[in-house]
Amino acid sequence: MNVLIVGSGGREHALGWKIRQSPLLTHLFFAPGNPGTSELGINLAVDPENFSDIKREILENEIDMMIIGPEAPLVAGIRDFCEKDPDLQYVKIIGPGKAGAKLEGSKDFSKQFMGRYGIPTAGYASFRKETAEEGFRYLKSIRPPFVLKADGLAAGKGVLIIDQLEYAQDALWEMLVGKFGEASKTVVIEEFLKGTELSVFILTDGSSYILFPEAKDYKRIGIGDTGLNTGGMGAVSPVPFADAAFMEKVKTRIIEPTLEGLRTEKIEYTGFIFFGLINCDGDPFVIEYNARLGDPETEAIMLRTEGDLLELLNAAAEGRLSEKQMGISDHAAATIMLVSGGYPGDYEKGKIISGYDQAEDCTLFHSGTRLEFGKLKTNGGRVLAVSATGKDIHEALEKARSNAMKISYEGKYFRDDIGFDLS
Repeated sequence: MNVLIVGSGGREHALGWKIRQSPLLTHLFFAPGNPGTSELGINLAVDPENFSDIKREILENEIDMMIIGPEAPLVAGIRDFCEKDPDLQYVKIIGPGKAGAKLEGSKDFSKQFMGRYGIPTAGYASFRKETAEEGFRYLKSIRPPFVLKADGLAAGKGVLIIDQLEYAQDALWEMLVGKFGEASKTVVIEEFLKGTELSVFILTDGSSYILFPEAKDYKRIGIGDTGLNTGGMGAVSPVPFADAAFMEKVKTRIIEPTLEGLRTEKIEYTGFIFFGLINCDGDPFVIEYNARLGDPETEAIMLRTEGDLLELLNAAAEGRLSEKQMGISDHAAATIMLVSGGYPGDYEKGKIISGYDQAEDCTLFHSGTRLEFGKLKTNGGRVLAVSATGKDIHEALEKARSNAMKISYEGKYFRDDIGFDLS
């Protein structure tokens, strides 16, 4: 099979790394990919949201399957575009259409969806600029800390958690008048849930599903989960408290009602669903849905996923996922993300990266890099995902940490306390 992976980050690199192991694979392409993916296949200089250019590359490279990594093209309707084009209807696509992607593309929609199907989540209310006064009153009616979420996509930065009421009210107004552009024209205010977060992932053909290894990611920039939210500073898998009893609750209370809700609303869904959960005294609650795999969790869970991933994806695309099973390694995996100085605020690109060729007993997934005149340079806020396995989380983290220390570039930063709350 000729496979095209859409996206340019660590998630897409990790997916390609795993798919590259499949005997079913003929040629692997990335759109646009990065210097790391170029070692696995062919990078195509294409904007993931330019569907006409994507079509051209699909036809020119005789693509059999397309896997959409990031959320933006899913929410923009890349699947719908292909399904309506008679030239592209033969292409197998992993990723939902616009209707299914609303689970991620609209926080307000997803909260209403959870309410309709009794899926446990935090209490909430949604507000627009015209109803800002009601929003201020709602904030007064709930206990701090206050959780404010941009309704639309905001590159993982549209969630604010604020302790003081007056700051929360100011933040609500700033969001409603354009802090996150169109994404925060509607703001969802949620009650704060206290507990430990985890990420759960499934692949579904709309009827059956396969559960991938769970993970825990770390969003805050600072040590001890302090500071601003980022796209993700690291991840570990497995998550110690996600035992068989807890995961049974996840399946019966969350995964299965979600799939039943999609079927009830006649939303066809083929692809990944990422359940952002929180463990509240032994009970799982949904924080958010994503219509794709997480990043940096993918860079950890692919190291624990056993068997032929491409075979599973092909079965999902053909509606026969119930025939398949997937193995999960007993080993632990950890990812530490190296980021640019100043991230998630302003940061500079183009810093020369060295030492990456000295990494050993780990896998480097490129997230924000570029090759220029033979030199690897930084090209984003999140630069490299240093991923490793071990007999337990501590060993995996130590391998990742020791290799993270070998890599150098001006302004390099990483959190050396990933997994701190799971010991």
